[in-house]
Amino acid sequence: MKLQKLYILPATALFAVLAGCSSQAPVAKKEAKPVVAVSGQSAAFEMYKTARAWNGDAVLLRLESMDIPEAKAEPGKHGAWKATFVSLAKKQKRDFMYSVAESSAGVHKGVFPGDESLYVANTQHRTFAISEIKIDTTEALETAKKQKEIADFAAKNADTPVQFVLEWNTQLAPVAAWRVYWGASISTSQASVFVDAADGKFIKKLR
Repeated sequence: MKLQKLYILPATALFAVLAGCSSQAPVAKKEAKPVVAVSGQSAAFEMYKTARAWNGDAVLLRLESMDIPEAKAEPGKHGAWKATFVSLAKKQKRDFMYSVAESSAGVHKGVFPGDESLYVANTQHRTFAISEIKIDTTEALETAKKQKEIADFAAKNADTPVQFVLEWNTQLAPVAAWRVYWGASISTSQASVFVDAADGKFIKKLR
């Protein structure tokens, strides 16, 4: 019986063969999804989920828009929002932040709760249930721009930022209302309109 010869590959050649067998085609990197701004109603509901976990009776006191460099503001939409929720039973209030991105402005992505503090009820600023937000910021903006003076101002000042505040200030509106204003802040705003958050009706123009 003849013995068959065994051939042993050099170590370097064997490694090359094994490497060739295990090599795979490079995996294509997924493109990052663009960061998109969100409306006030959407942000409020996101924060409400966390606020309700904090206290089951959480109700809104105030909601306001914020801008971050990572998400360009769109009509009725912003990259970040801040809300103040109240627990009437515990007489506490707490601020919550919601952002669509981790921001250089110091805002964290997602919902981020702040510290609790004492809540003292007053007749000027009332709390309201989140279910009363039936009109979103995009709709409130359209209602505001239906007013001729506002429409003329918006057309002539396209670069002026539009901001939103939702609250029930009894001195300014008889219901929880969106305040749609043009400017960097309420005190320096050049145009301001109140829109009912429940039915979307125009309430009044302040400036």
